[in-house]
Amino acid sequence: MRVYALYIVVAFLVIYAWKDWFKCLCALILMMAFMEHEDMPKSMFGIQGFNMWNVLFMGVFVAWLASRRREGLKWDMPRHMNVLLLLYLGVIVIGFLRAVFDRSHIERTTTTSGLISEQLINTVKWVLPGLLLFDGCRTRKRLQWAVVSILGMYFLLAAQVVKRMPWSSALGGGGEGIQHTRLKLCGSIGYSSCDMSTFLAGASWAMLAAVPLVRRRKHKLLVLGAAGITAFGQALTGGRAGYAAWAATGLVLCAIKWRKGLILAPAVPVLAVLLLPGMVDRIMYGFGKTDVSGQAMTDDYEVTSGRTLIWPHVIDKIEESPVIGYGRLAMPRSGLTAFLGREYGQGDAFPHPHNMYLELLLDNGIIGAIPILLFFGLTVIYSAKLFRNADPWCSAAGGLALGLLLAQLFAGMGSQHFYPEESKVGMWAGMFLMLRVRVERVRFFATAGKGRLYVNLGRMRPAGMGAVS
Repeated sequence: MRVYALYIVVAFLVIYAWKDWFKCLCALILMMAFMEHEDMPKSMFGIQGFNMWNVLFMGVFVAWLASRRREGLKWDMPRHMNVLLLLYLGVIVIGFLRAVFDRSHIERTTTTSGLISEQLINTVKWVLPGLLLFDGCRTRKRLQWAVVSILGMYFLLAAQVVKRMPWSSALGGGGEGIQHTRLKLCGSIGYSSCDMSTFLAGASWAMLAAVPLVRRRKHKLLVLGAAGITAFGQALTGGRAGYAAWAATGLVLCAIKWRKGLILAPAVPVLAVLLLPGMVDRIMYGFGKTDVSGQAMTDDYEVTSGRTLIWPHVIDKIEESPVIGYGRLAMPRSGLTAFLGREYGQGDAFPHPHNMYLELLLDNGIIGAIPILLFFGLTVIYSAKLFRNADPWCSAAGGLALGLLLAQLFAGMGSQHFYPEESKVGMWAGMFLMLRVRVERVRFFATAGKGRLYVNLGRMRPAGMGAVS
């Protein structure tokens, strides 16, 4: 029944997109909280790729194309970011083509159509909602819709985790078996526990960055409550890379703007031990083991879930082709996955390095890594500068993007990918929303000195804005 109701909602939104495509785009982002759920159909009428999210996206995309001239929209992304985005796309396409024309070690498990679907189409499409958001978010009202849709998506995901996950996984014991429960329940919601932990880590900080947008005290309390629920949901996931990312992201945000928060930082581990012993047990898994002689030891394999076992082999493989790498799916295609399976057993035959930086170098080499790292580096810098701004809209947009970005980049030491995927739709949307606010802010100061009235985001308390960096 719920699925049929969703069919009706999607049909309505496809039609309504011709009246207001931007609101339907926000609904599309919000739908990511449910579209990967186990109860959601992955296709309709047996046609691959024909699902409700794709149908709504195509409806919004066509409506956007038709309305651009009517709304007077012109693509105004800064030139250097355009270049980096095109180079980013080029790296993805070249890596995909290398995998298509050299399917060594994967020819029996991967078809050409499967590569096209998963490694190209389903990689590029997750960025497109963010690009549409950048192009259409030209008023303060639309900015409100965008912020609510992005943060709302993460809150709905966190609420599902809190509802379905046993609270004892964070508040009490449960032993090793609780981790299997975590993996199963997160998967039923639609995302792995590693992905869920990572993006909820960033989302909880992003919600705190949005608090200044709310004027009434009771509404501020609601946003703070949503951030608390999101952080608790993240604690329930058991993703250790996400836990580390949450702490590191919070420290960076406090160092940049929330300096008083640094005073409270030492209390966080103490509160975690007292209030969330189950989460602490998960963090400390592998530490304090006893060897055959009765001596205390640290089991590196358990602490890193086998990552330290494979990383030296990945680094050796990178050194064999450091400049251009091997293309997409480099670990299985280069034979490294099969080697690890023979050497350590099939349980340690990792399909990817579980380190986004090593994966980037292994797949694309130094040449491919440079534009991608430059793009993310500049986005972090721009987000941090906006986050420090006195204007609440600039600060919220910058803090939202910065929180989501830093969580991904920190967690990337033990998981994640630089390739766009469904778990990163909110991050890409937040990044492009930040770029839109930055473009409008720069434009406001460029025109204010000439006496021209800026009619869009310039209405957002321009007197409170700082100087353009």
